[in-house]
Amino acid sequence: MTLVEFAPIRIPLHRRLETAAVALYYYSFFFGALIGTLTILGLFFTSYYPIAILYITWAYLIDGKTPEHGGRRSNYIRRLRVWKYFRDYFPITLIKTAELDPSKNYVFGYHPHGILCAGAFCNFATEATDFSSVFPGITPHLVPLMALFKPPLFRDNIMSRGMIDFSRERSEYILSKKGPGNSVVIVVGGAEEAFDAHPGNYSIILKPRKGFVKLALRTGASLVPVFAFGEIDLFKQVTNPRGSWLRDIQQKIQRKVAFAPVLFHGRGVFQYTFGLLPYRKPVNVVVGEPIPVTKVENPTPEQLDHLHSAYIEELKKLFEEHKAKYNVPESTELLIY
Repeated sequence: MTLVEFAPIRIPLHRRLETAAVALYYYSFFFGALIGTLTILGLFFTSYYPIAILYITWAYLIDGKTPEHGGRRSNYIRRLRVWKYFRDYFPITLIKTAELDPSKNYVFGYHPHGILCAGAFCNFATEATDFSSVFPGITPHLVPLMALFKPPLFRDNIMSRGMIDFSRERSEYILSKKGPGNSVVIVVGGAEEAFDAHPGNYSIILKPRKGFVKLALRTGASLVPVFAFGEIDLFKQVTNPRGSWLRDIQQKIQRKVAFAPVLFHGRGVFQYTFGLLPYRKPVNVVVGEPIPVTKVENPTPEQLDHLHSAYIEELKKLFEEHKAKYNVPESTELLIY
């Protein structure tokens, strides 16, 4: 019995390029912050230390507010061929169910989180699925954790994709100050939801998450539910049911350090048995119909609860209408915690 299943020697070039593109994305997020920090620190021990001083001065004193005001979007970076290879590895698709009016702004709620939001990144932080053609006039801004904008060099990398720093004020700036056609994309369940990212486990954290609804009310931006079928199938995770000792420890660590210490594995670059790369599983990201929102600068708890309930119903409807198309058993229910 073979313990490790190695990849065949003869593999088409395009598949090798797809694997390389996915490795670039995942390894950059696993180790990119560390590499960026070590690169800048390393320059201080060489004759190039003035470059490090200039970069730090520029990045944190002069350019420090850029992540708060929409980042430094580069259509060139977003359209690089590498992201097409990334898309085709799974593959990832973008499915539109309704038109979005470019004269309005939007708050996209992305579900589920999965291990590292591959569908969210591909569709909203790159042009691999031709978002700007599918939804003309709409500019998406993916909202990751605030900590991602702190490490040197790494911050510039993710800003080039159109990502913005996470906070209510920064999201409101995008939706209120940058004109119509702008949107923010929020992975509502957050890092905690990654603990539920087991293949076939369609459960999300939504009941206590009302900040994105309040953002929509304060800005008058329409709410758009988004569900990614297949996002949870990309990795295997150590069994950690709710209430188990492992889940309790993971949640305590997550509350302290703001990221999920998920014990997962996928495949490797040259073998299919173990590693940090995802499995080749399709991810179908379905964008639902927008929920119109009337602007209320200081929404009451009742208004917040009413819109939140309406959003939950629309998300359930989206899941039920499309699950059969993407190989989800008819008996499967979307569990909302």
